[in-house]
Amino acid sequence: MRFLKKISFKVILSLTILTSLMYLFDVDYLLKAIRTIYLKGHKTAYLEDYKAFDNRVLSKSKIAQPWGISKNYNNTQLTPALEKINQNLGTTAFLIIKNDSIWSENYYDNFNKDSKSNSFSMAKSIVCAALGKAIMQNKIKSLDQPVGDFFKEFKIGLASQLTAGNLASMSSGLNWDEAYYNPFSITTRAYFDDDLNKVILGLKVITTPGKEYKYLSGNTQLLAMVIEKATNKSLADFVSENFWQPLGTENEAFWQTDKKDGIVKAYCCFASNARDFARFGKLYKQNGKWNGQIILDSSFVAKSTTPRFKNAPQYGYGWWLCEFKNKRIFYMHGHLGQYVIVIPEDDLIIVRLGNRNILPTKTSPHNDDFFTYIEETYKMLSHDRKN
Repeated sequence: MRFLKKISFKVILSLTILTSLMYLFDVDYLLKAIRTIYLKGHKTAYLEDYKAFDNRVLSKSKIAQPWGISKNYNNTQLTPALEKINQNLGTTAFLIIKNDSIWSENYYDNFNKDSKSNSFSMAKSIVCAALGKAIMQNKIKSLDQPVGDFFKEFKIGLASQLTAGNLASMSSGLNWDEAYYNPFSITTRAYFDDDLNKVILGLKVITTPGKEYKYLSGNTQLLAMVIEKATNKSLADFVSENFWQPLGTENEAFWQTDKKDGIVKAYCCFASNARDFARFGKLYKQNGKWNGQIILDSSFVAKSTTPRFKNAPQYGYGWWLCEFKNKRIFYMHGHLGQYVIVIPEDDLIIVRLGNRNILPTKTSPHNDDFFTYIEETYKMLSHDRKN
């Protein structure tokens, strides 16, 4: 008994010292990381981690607009290759929407059409849509409006050249470390810190903005803060009012915050389901229109889905871009292989949500699994036409 007390005392003392050191070295955010992620057996953020954080709620649309269901709904089986990759990578939802009707829909691991799932960086596309709306409403002058107009921290030196468009097109020049698995990176700090404003406003512009593409999640977070300042609304409320409601969503959504009633983690962490995520794909496929209503300016949509930099053809403004099999593709993309893939030429939207992905080869900026989902979808569609 005395031995157990001695061991317990040593454990408690060690934990106390460790906790004190975390506060001393300003890495106490790791306590939340340990509690919400690591002690639950995960090495990184996961699909249902929104349950472990505070959230802002986007209520489902007051006038729900359910997707049409194709007359051939689920008549064509998934290809063996698609079944295999879905099993191997822990897919939770795989949805094919053809001509604005759900043509194929499959769920795994106890997920269903209403199950919520972390968007991760697919949220970046939503934030950039909000930027387009703020410009439409003259809350933000244009893509060229300086960030320094909203935050004094970006008024001097190179920072004075930073614009809203630079943030949206990933060309800010900020000193951000995009490292998801390093517990001491600023990306990890941003995910768990309870003062995200302070973290972002502490960033420095270290290279000339607007010159080259470099993917940094901090860009989107700062852009969201600009939108909130410009509109005088929380980003969640602004997105709900201008997108979630008019797009006829059938479910509420959750957007993780840094603390209770805090700001949203805008670069990630929008929890929704495959059907409602797909609405943003449809909106952009339709050049910003929804049921005849102009939600976004068509020129903004076109700019968003066109590369800004010749040497970075994979990115526009908040959307990933690709040409594959002579087809123009743009898509939302999130950590661990979250996708809303839009192929306008064939009036096609593919949604994949899941637990793992296959990182890209050295010759491509796009994940290897991304191409498999497209190729196998076309095989399914081809089989359907033959029958």
